[in-house]
Amino acid sequence: MKKILITRKLIKSSEEYASKIFSVKLNTQDKLLTKNELIDKSKDCDGILSSITDKLDANIILKLSDQVKIISNFAVGFGNIDVEAATKRNIIVTNTPDVLTDATAEIAILVLLGAARRAKEGIEWVKKKDWTWSANFLIGKQLTGSRLGILGMGRIGRAVAKIAKTFGMKIHYYNRNRLNKDLEKDAIYHKSLESLLSVSDFFSINCPATKETKNIINEKTIEYFPDGAVISNSARGDMIEDEAMVKALKRGKIFSLGLDVYNGEPNIHPEYLNLPNVFVLPHLGSATKKTRVAMADLAISNIDEFFKTGKCINAIN
Repeated sequence: MKKILITRKLIKSSEEYASKIFSVKLNTQDKLLTKNELIDKSKDCDGILSSITDKLDANIILKLSDQVKIISNFAVGFGNIDVEAATKRNIIVTNTPDVLTDATAEIAILVLLGAARRAKEGIEWVKKKDWTWSANFLIGKQLTGSRLGILGMGRIGRAVAKIAKTFGMKIHYYNRNRLNKDLEKDAIYHKSLESLLSVSDFFSINCPATKETKNIINEKTIEYFPDGAVISNSARGDMIEDEAMVKALKRGKIFSLGLDVYNGEPNIHPEYLNLPNVFVLPHLGSATKKTRVAMADLAISNIDEFFKTGKCINAIN
């Protein structure tokens, strides 16, 4: 029986599923493992079921036991893993696509709406118990009839577009490649990021993390937005250059910002907590029981498939 290390606590049914197939090392306290702990605990393991919180950089992968043949990431993203380093060591890396699309798209819309309709300020007024309704009270931005720019029209980006269209939004997007018409569904393709930003009354970041996307929203690109744009990020935190964004929020270039992800999680930029026009959630994109079970079970199945067949349909490398 193959042995695997599961680096973070999973929902009980998924841990039971893994235990039926493998000899498992569980993280019963759900404590984030240090680099040394991860290396040490995986020494006698054939595979690792990692979490997005595990930073498996080249230094760690170089020190993994030769026995480790697969890293199955409990996420659709894999920016936490140095895939090139894993490939050099003949370690397959897999992810969990498809199963978290809808849940993550829902959160993308939630943070967009929360930012646009000034939800953070509204909650604070409720707590004060001294608000009075007036025609000018907490005026926000309306999605209906507005233009939504989507950065990254993969599965999640397209799911966001589908929901946004029910609000009567006009969809624009920028992607590595233009979608075929069946997938595009009347969305307007832009050949450059700058072109997309210039028409984005609302903007949703839904692309994977790469070297090219790090700080893609920065001091320069922010200026392409229409004045008073609303931005949301439910992809990865390093897409936004925080200092530039804070300045843009303070001077009103950007009306508001919605975040489900941010740099240095959980250590958020302090200004985001102080600014009234920032609506933040603690990385809840896939946080439904249905989705988290499906993700974990797929991550487990990826390992099982690999050891049975020598390959995996969800392999990254």
